[in-house]
Amino acid sequence: MVKASDFKGKDVLSMRDYGREEIDFLLDKATEMVPVAEKGSTLLRGKILATLFFEPSTRTRLSFESAMLRLGGSVTGFSDPSASSVKKGETLEDTIKTVENYCDVIAMRHPEEDAARRAAAAAKIPVLNGGSGSGEHPTQALLDLHTMKYAKGKIDGLTIGLCGDLLYGRTTHSLALALNHFDVELYLISPKELTMKPDILKDLKMKHTATTDLKKVLPKLDVLYDTRIQKERFADPVQYEKLKDAYIIDPKLVKSGKQDLVVMHPLPRVNEITTDVDAMPNAWYFRQVRHGVYVRMALLALVLGAL
Repeated sequence: MVKASDFKGKDVLSMRDYGREEIDFLLDKATEMVPVAEKGSTLLRGKILATLFFEPSTRTRLSFESAMLRLGGSVTGFSDPSASSVKKGETLEDTIKTVENYCDVIAMRHPEEDAARRAAAAAKIPVLNGGSGSGEHPTQALLDLHTMKYAKGKIDGLTIGLCGDLLYGRTTHSLALALNHFDVELYLISPKELTMKPDILKDLKMKHTATTDLKKVLPKLDVLYDTRIQKERFADPVQYEKLKDAYIIDPKLVKSGKQDLVVMHPLPRVNEITTDVDAMPNAWYFRQVRHGVYVRMALLALVLGAL
């Protein structure tokens, strides 16, 4: 049986590290944080979170900081590596070994896929992966699951479409691995040049179908999880321009799906969801952001042994 103490002092690096029991436990703890987020808490008073963001971020960095502050803790760190000793040539490992003297837990985003594991190996305190290159984004997957559960009342039994950049989109990698533990049917919708990473595909156990045709499969979906084409991951800008408009979700397309279709997106969006979808009851992507606070509050409290 999973218990809170199982997470104390542990890193959060990959959805491959969690089974169904651990995921259900984490989602339950995130739900317990919903009223705590509104009232505030002193649960982590005296504790310090360091947010080390080597890549740009709005939602992940600010929700980690918000989560820590709502639990009574404090925050330090940087959002621009050029303002740190990284610019002078300091290695990731040396940065981590330095920063851990100032804090109790680290949340980090980095452009290299193996960076979170390297940081965890160097650190004596917990490291939470806030996105590692085109690899994984496990805390995003947990907030996505929590949002789905709120929106649909369950996860088991859903038909879910992951759409867009499945090759470079780390959010879809972690979410697919997480959904492995649920009774769902998965559609992987992408241009043929951006199909799901082979190592993720190899691990998928649920029924899944790859397709390029969003319009054809949309009527089957309970949840459409859309993603932007990851411009920053393309070596060839011409290839990006060719693919960036592969799928445009507008009200007409949404209305061609089920009436209670849930449209999600990890954000930021560029042009893949038109702004006139925002007012539709199907649009969950801005509500989704709020669930990041609940999930990250639960994770911080657990790894710091406060629950």
